[in-house]
Formats: sequence, C-alpha cells, structure tokens
Amino acid sequence: MAATIRVPKTKRARRELLKHAPKLVETGKKTLILHGTKTSAVLNSVLSDIYHLKRDNAVKYTKKNDNIRPFESGGESSLEFFSLKTDCSLIVYGSHSKKRPNNLVLGRTYDHHIYDLVEVGVENYKSMESYVYDKKLAPKLGSKPFFAFIGEHFESAEELKHLKEVLLDLFRGEVVENLNLAGVDRVYVCTAISPTTVYMMHCALRLKRSGTSIPRMELVEVGPSMDLVVRRHRLPVESLKKEAMKTADHAKKVKNVTKDPVQGRLGKVYMPDQQVGKLTLSNDIKGLKRERREAKKNKEHSKKQKVNLE
Repeated sequence: MAATIRVPKTKRARRELLKHAPKLVETGKKTLILHGTKTSAVLNSVLSDIYHLKRDNAVKYTKKNDNIRPFESGGESSLEFFSLKTDCSLIVYGSHSKKRPNNLVLGRTYDHHIYDLVEVGVENYKSMESYVYDKKLAPKLGSKPFFAFIGEHFESAEELKHLKEVLLDLFRGEVVENLNLAGVDRVYVCTAISPTTVYMMHCALRLKRSGTSIPRMELVEVGPSMDLVVRRHRLPVESLKKEAMKTADHAKKVKNVTKDPVQGRLGKVYMPDQQVGKLTLSNDIKGLKRERREAKKNKEHSKKQKVNLE
C-alpha cells in the first residue's frame, strides 16, 4: 500500500502537513497498535494492556491486516502508510503463527519510514487483570515511570541493547526538562535472563515512613509481566540514522545580550565609573545663574536683618 502525498492547496492543509513533518525538536511520540492476519488470545490481551498503559497517547486498530510483513522487502509499506495516516512514530504489531507463536514486533519510524524493528516472542504472560492489589496504588494516567535494567547482557548482547532502546522509547512518555517526583508512581523492571530473553514486569511505587525525610519505597506488582524472547531485529540504516540524530545548531553566544519573551532582545551596556565631583561646568548654565541670584538675594536679606537689629 504505497502512500501518495498530495500537494496542499490551502494554507490550512500546508500547516497540517508541516505538523507531520520531522522536526529538530520533536513533540511527544504517539504509538500505533495493529493486529496481524491471525492473533491469539494471549496476544490480544498483550496488545490491550499496552494500549491501556499508553492510552493517553496511542491509536489502536482492531481490524486484521493481511499484507503487513515488517521484515520482508516491501512488506513494511502498510506500516509506513498507517504511520503517516495517524502521525505515529512508534509501532506495536502483533501476529500469531505456528512458526512464530505470540509474535510481537516493536518498531520506530522517522519521517514515517521504518527506522528499526525488534521482533520478540511473548511467553509466561500475566495480564493486568490477574493481579489483586489496592486500586489506589494503580499508576495514574500520564505519570512518568522509572526504568530498571538488570543484567550484564543489556551491555554485551547487541539484541538486548537494541531492545532496551526501543522499550525506553515506547514506555517513557513525553520527554520533559523538569520532573515532579510526586508524579513518578511506577517502575518497569527488565531483567536479562539470557542474551536473548528478558523478563519484564510493571510495578507501582508505594511510599512508606522511614523515620527520615526520605520515604521508604516498596514495589507492588500490578502487571502486565511477561518474558520477551528476541527472535529478529533490524538496526537502522546508517544514512537514516544520521538524519534522525541531527540536532539543532546552537546559536553563537553574544556577550551581554539576552532574549526575553515579553521585551524581546535585551542588551547590557557597561559604563565606566563617572567622577561627577570632578566634572568642570561652564558658568553660562541657566541653573547656576538662578542659584547665584538666589544666593545674592539671601545675602542681601541677611544684611537687612542685621541693620534692623542694630
């Protein structure tokens, strides 16, 4: 399914097209969740739980898609079309077959072209509904998570290094400069069991008194949890990676010049210390003439007072 780009004819259409274009400073990433030709009950539950965790910034299609083959040549065109249609840069695609049961493909796009892909098999899955806990501890919508990656294989195995990057991009939410710790109420714990297997679980944070100013934290498993077995992965093309990693050039710093959102460009001018007491003033200044006249009047008035006293 090839995506055809039409030339916009109105200003509104041009603005919408610019919103979908790649930016040097990206906004929050949206996630697209898709079903393959055949999916199992386990995989349907996995996709539903991922959508529940990402529902504030995700799009889910439940219709089956027959022509999506992410790792085959030309099979990713439908993914790119849906990415362009929904303006999503993260993709979660689930399929089930005898050769690859409970198959989950996690992918990222750049400029609505496939950037990289990781294919994992889901094993030992436990859904969110199977956990019993105090619902007051349930993570809030839009909260920020902690991540814990345990195991040396995340640094040594190329497959797990790639999976770590994709999982971080998928679940971290919107990137912010300042973070309120009160809004961090969940943890994703990923343990590398082997060079190709990761045990992932989702926990809520419970704060308890510790007798100090720093509270004691406990983890309460709230689901989902699963084993992710890496099957295939595709790294980004070097040219596309270079384009995606491009950053904005920092403007050269100009001394004593700042920018204010209200007043605009502001500058500071440093003046040397002016010795006012040593300044030479001419005698023809009007202000000085008035002072001399007033001084003369005061002098004459004081003389008259002395004469009257005598």
